[in-house]
Amino acid sequence: MEAYLIIDIGTGNARVAVTNRKGAVLSIAREDVHYVKDEHYPDSIYFDPDELWEQILRLARRALAEAPGAEVVAFTATSQREGIVLLGRNGESLIGLPNIDHRGRQWEGDVKDKQRVYALSGRYPTSLFSALKLVGVREARRPLWERTAGFLSISDWVQYKLSGVRGYEHSQASETLLYDVAGKQWSRELCDMFSLDTSLLPELVSSGTVLGPLLSSLAAELAAAAGAVVVVGGADTQLAIEGTQPGAGDMVIVSGTTTPIIRLLDKYIIDKAARTWTSRHTDERSFILEANAGVTGLNYQRLKEIFYPNESYSIIEQELADTDCRQCVAVLGSLIADEPSPVTRGGFLFNVPVSHELNRASFVWATLWDIACSIRENFLTLCSVESYASDHVWACGGGMQSRALRELIAGLLNKKVLMRCNYKDSTVVGGAYICHRALHGGAIAPVEIEEVAPVEPPYFAEQYASWKQTRAGLRKIG
Repeated sequence: MEAYLIIDIGTGNARVAVTNRKGAVLSIAREDVHYVKDEHYPDSIYFDPDELWEQILRLARRALAEAPGAEVVAFTATSQREGIVLLGRNGESLIGLPNIDHRGRQWEGDVKDKQRVYALSGRYPTSLFSALKLVGVREARRPLWERTAGFLSISDWVQYKLSGVRGYEHSQASETLLYDVAGKQWSRELCDMFSLDTSLLPELVSSGTVLGPLLSSLAAELAAAAGAVVVVGGADTQLAIEGTQPGAGDMVIVSGTTTPIIRLLDKYIIDKAARTWTSRHTDERSFILEANAGVTGLNYQRLKEIFYPNESYSIIEQELADTDCRQCVAVLGSLIADEPSPVTRGGFLFNVPVSHELNRASFVWATLWDIACSIRENFLTLCSVESYASDHVWACGGGMQSRALRELIAGLLNKKVLMRCNYKDSTVVGGAYICHRALHGGAIAPVEIEEVAPVEPPYFAEQYASWKQTRAGLRKIG
C-alpha cells in the first residue's frame, strides 16, 4: 500500500502520521516536545535537536507499526511557525529555538525603522520572529553564535535530516523578518537592519516540490519504498489551510494551540496600523492576511483537564446543551489585534454568593465564549483591512471539535461555519495533499463538508457587552 509519512512539530507536541494516497489518516503517534529553560535570558526556552530527532524516529516507528503494509513513497514535514534550528559549519544541529522562545526581547528597541520592516516582511518586529532570536544568540551567547553557520525552520530542518538537502520554504521564510514577502525573496535590506549576514540564509524552495531522495540510511527504518522522496512541506497554519481546501478569497479559522484567523488573497496587502501579518501561502501566487487570537485551544485543553479530567469531549457537549451555562464570564489571555498590548491578568467572573446554578459546564462555556469573542474581534480587524462579503467562513483544527464553539462563532460572525469531515487532522491532511501534488500533480478530491448555520440568541448582545467590560476591567488590573 503506497503511503505518505507526515512529520508535524507543533508548539506542544510532535506528531508523526501515515496517510494513504487519498489523504486518509491511517495512524498518528504523538508525544510532548521537551523544552529547557535558557538561563542566559529572562524569557527563553530551547530544545535539543538531536533529542527531537530521536523522538521523531521513535514516533515514526510507532505510527508505521499501526499502519501494517504501508510502504512510504513520500515524506514531508510541517511545524510551528517562527521556530528555528541553528546549524554549525559541518551541518550539525546546534540548538532549537521554538516559537515561544523570546531570547531577543531586550533587543527589540534596537530595530530602527520598524515600519519599513513591516512594509517588507508583513509583520511588526518582535522577539517572536526568527531574526530577533538570532540577535539574542549573537548578543548573549557568543560562543554558540561563533559556531553558527546557518539556520532552518523546524520543518525545513526535519526535511534536511531526512534528505541531507538544505532549503527554506517560502511560508516559513515569511516568519523570519528577513524575507521580502511581496518580492518572494530574501531581503539584504532586512538582513542589514538586524546586522545579520546573508550567508546564514539557505536557498529558498517551494512547497509541493521534491527536495531530494530519502537518505539510504533511513530507508529500512522508515518503511520506505524504492525511490522514496522527501517533499517540501511548509508552515503548519498554511498546511492546515491546504487540508481544508477553501476557495479563493475565503476566510479560514485554524483552531489549534493558537487560533489564526486567515484571509486568502491574490495580492500583497498590509494594514497601515500594523495590526495584521501578511505571509506567503504554499502555492506560487497566494498570500494570507492574518490576525491571531493567541493561546486559545491550549487554554481549553488545560481547563478540560481540570474540570473534565476523565470525560470525553462528547460529555462536555452534552452538559453544555443540557444546562444554562451562562453563569460566568472568562478572560483568559486571548489576543485582539486592535488592542495595543495583551491582557496579562485573567480569570472567571461570576456573581456572589455563589449560585447553585454555577457548575463545571459554566466555566467551560465561558472559556468557549472567550475564544469565540476573540475570534470575532480579529475577524472584524481583517474585514477593516480587506472587506469580506461571503456568507461563510471555513474552520479546521482540533479546537473545532466542540460543536458549541462552532455555533458560537457562527452566531457572533453571522456567517455559516464550514468544515471538512477530516478537520481535526487538517495539517496532516495538508501534508498528504502536498505529497500528492509533488508526485502526481493536481489535487485530491475534497471530502464532505459539515455546515453550522448562524443563529444569534437574544442573550448574545448582553453577554458580548459583559465580556468586553470584563476584559477592559482586567486590563486595568494587569
